[in-house]
Amino acid sequence: MSNSDWPVPFLLSSQTLQIDAVVTFCVAILVTTMINAEAQAFAATFLGDYRQDTKDRFNFNVFLHLDILGIICYLAGGFGWPRMVDVDTKRFKHPRAYLVITRCVGPLANLLLAGIAGSLVMIMRKFEYDPRVFLLIVGVNITTAVYNLLPIPPLAGGVLVSSLLPQGMDRVRRWFNLIAPYLLVAFLLEERMRGKIPLRGFLDPVIIAIYQYIIK
Repeated sequence: MSNSDWPVPFLLSSQTLQIDAVVTFCVAILVTTMINAEAQAFAATFLGDYRQDTKDRFNFNVFLHLDILGIICYLAGGFGWPRMVDVDTKRFKHPRAYLVITRCVGPLANLLLAGIAGSLVMIMRKFEYDPRVFLLIVGVNITTAVYNLLPIPPLAGGVLVSSLLPQGMDRVRRWFNLIAPYLLVAFLLEERMRGKIPLRGFLDPVIIAIYQYIIK
């Protein structure tokens, strides 16, 4: 597999189970989840949820940001999410709006990181170095950012839908946020076992277009 042959979105399959591909994909996942989580923590702090002890937020220890379901989702569908960043909405001036902004800053940071990695790809190609790691970082970050549009918690789109529910539907909101991640992972695993990759026809053209724009 040459340095320009990574499929985007990247999915583990019989064609991509080479050791270098798997290791590079895992590195890209770790970087992607850490940036997403730390960006959310920064946004929450900036918007008013300040903590004197910030070790649970700003630690840059990627393993503290990993979510089991999120990692399974990456392996099954090429996208996922970090461990949910704790946010106290009571400290926000506008709780619902600021919570949505906080969650959406995560995928926005992934897009910014993809742009930075794309610049490194350009520099490495200029000096004839192999940029395969940064190419996959670009792809995984873009995939994560775009799939966060899905209206399913804990993705950013799901937080937006949850926030729009009326105050009297708190029980529905809690169950929605609790069950939706499990249903999403179960759906992805079931579709992969059937040899299908759901939603590719809708979101993949967007991902590929952004990827091509950044790396070229």
